[in-house]
Amino acid sequence: MTPSTRKALVGLFAVWQLSAVSTQTNADELIDGAALAQRIYDRADGQDAATLFTMTLTATNSTPRQRLAYSFRRDGTNGEVQSLLRFDSPADIRGTGLLVHSRADGSSDQWLYLPALDQVRRIASDRRGGRFVGSDIYYEDLEDRRPDRDRHRLLGQEQIEDLPTQLLESVPIDATKSVYRKRLAWIHEPTLLPVRVDFFESDDKPRKRLTVHKMEQIQGYWTITDSTMTDLTNGHQTRISVQTVRYDQNLPESLCTTQTLADPAIDGALRPQ
Repeated sequence: MTPSTRKALVGLFAVWQLSAVSTQTNADELIDGAALAQRIYDRADGQDAATLFTMTLTATNSTPRQRLAYSFRRDGTNGEVQSLLRFDSPADIRGTGLLVHSRADGSSDQWLYLPALDQVRRIASDRRGGRFVGSDIYYEDLEDRRPDRDRHRLLGQEQIEDLPTQLLESVPIDATKSVYRKRLAWIHEPTLLPVRVDFFESDDKPRKRLTVHKMEQIQGYWTITDSTMTDLTNGHQTRISVQTVRYDQNLPESLCTTQTLADPAIDGALRPQ
């Protein structure tokens, strides 16, 4: 996707002049951006992980609502990444789960389990921009997004909360396959974790913002343990606070299946404490 400033309003001769001056710079930005995106994706994060966390939903002038949940992630065969997320409390959402299979070719499948209906429902691709259980997290945010699905451009260096970061712009190659027009991520170079991510949908103003409050090294892996997703249009927030993470437990392949999704008792035995 070309930048919005590069439109047909610019005369053809002017475009030739511009390219003669800036082609090398833009190429370097793209090469460096792609390299950084690949390094981020390849960052060591274990073969699998089990996480216990709280999700706190906060709306303006409203009492915060807190949920306890746990999730599992495992690297499958042929580049597939599988994850299972399950809520444990409060009672009205207990047992609700989401299963995600992200493939190496960039495609993914998602299934939602609703205990009240005792049904597993497949999430249609046109619902990836829907809010997951009323949070500020979209279904798309829960997929494993491979770097080759976007064009990446390195925009320079910035200080965020006294941390040195690289500003990385990512634009979907196929605009029909993402709810986002682009993402801007401020990457902390030593850990290769984002300090902040702005999500753009239909215009030049970000719709959502992910802010990372805390990162820790657990079992040798740098891990985000406290973060907030904010809807910048209405101020609604979803805060994820990690209580426990366990890496490299050799989680079974059977864990991330629709059969397990429909039976909370199965994954409950593997829940991190």
